[in-house]
Amino acid sequence: MAESKTMPSGARVGSYIAARASPQQSADCTSLMALLHRLTGQSPVMWGPSIVGYGSYRYKYETGRTGVAPLLGFAIRGRELVVYLAPYWAEAHPLLERLGKHRMGKGCLYFKTLADLDHATLEQLLRGSIAETARRYGAEGDA
Repeated sequence: MAESKTMPSGARVGSYIAARASPQQSADCTSLMALLHRLTGQSPVMWGPSIVGYGSYRYKYETGRTGVAPLLGFAIRGRELVVYLAPYWAEAHPLLERLGKHRMGKGCLYFKTLADLDHATLEQLLRGSIAETARRYGAEGDA
């Protein structure tokens, strides 16, 4: 069974942000880092070359595939930031409707600036993601 290629790396979070972020993105990354640290109680770790992750969990899909992933994380993707989360719980949909200007992938929340989002709603969404991940895969923390 193939393991995920995205694993914790020795890369430095500050170097990643300095190399990739615009001034606005850098400020938003600083705010995101404070929020994700507060919610997870974990310090940031680079996962692969471009994901800043907080905490981790072990997953096993019905197909048998297993791996480790960050509990929450974010990345700089061109002009957008992306937050990685688990929006698969019933109350997530109304929160996403109230969140502000964004677009969603399967587990990716894309936005241009934090100013486009309602911060209280974002925090609720992230807390719900942590709870959903714990429900599906066990207690959060470092796997």
